[in-house]
Order: sequence, then structure tokens, then C-alpha cells
Amino acid sequence: MLLYFRGITDVFHDIDLMMDVKDTAKSETILTALGAVKMPIPPSSIFKNKYFAKWELQGAGIDVMAGMIIVCHGEEKNCSFNEKDVDGSAQLGKETIPLYSVPQWRYFYDLMGRENKVRMIDRANSEIHD
Repeated sequence: MLLYFRGITDVFHDIDLMMDVKDTAKSETILTALGAVKMPIPPSSIFKNKYFAKWELQGAGIDVMAGMIIVCHGEEKNCSFNEKDVDGSAQLGKETIPLYSVPQWRYFYDLMGRENKVRMIDRANSEIHD
């Protein structure tokens, strides 16, 4: 959804919520109260997060992450939430949604091997600078 809000894509497939580990219980309480359903988590060799949960709410997937660790070439990279990497916001109705830095997510996507997302961000950046 970050790339959607930043105008890099016209569609999004899920909502990634990054947070501090201390806020995960609160997120579960809020999502449950909204009627979200907690989904099973498929095993992953790429992620070793301290907390990860998949939710579905009104047909939208929501991934909640805290203490995100991405394993790349056998090395664990700490990609935990850092408030200094929030560099903007989007307005959705009456809600202000803080947005993470696109360059930081490009780095995360690169570590994950998500080449399509990296190219999408690079293409958007080149169009801005042309």
C-alpha cells in the first residue's frame, strides 16, 4: 500500500503494518475489534521476525510485522521499525497514515529478492529525475 500511496503503482495487494514489538498486542486488539480474522502463516526461510501476523479484513490482507529480520545470502539483516524512517503521511478519510521511506522499502525488497518491486521503484525514481 506504501507504493500505492506514493503514486508508484495503481494497485496494492496488501497492507504492511510495521511497528515496535511493544505495540503488537494493541494491534491484535484493534484488528480483532474491527472484525479482522487472523490467518495461518506459511513457513518462510526469508523472514525471522520477532512478531508476524497475517490478517484479513473485508477482503484486504494485512501483514503486521515487528522486529523484522530478513535473511539474505545466509545473513540476518535487522529491518525493524525505526521511527526515523517514517518520512511522510497519507490521508485516508479522517485518518493520517504515517508512511515509511520508499528508499528503505526498496532496500527491504532487494533483500527479499522482490526484483519486480525494486524495478518498479527504480522506474518511478528515473521518471522523477528525467
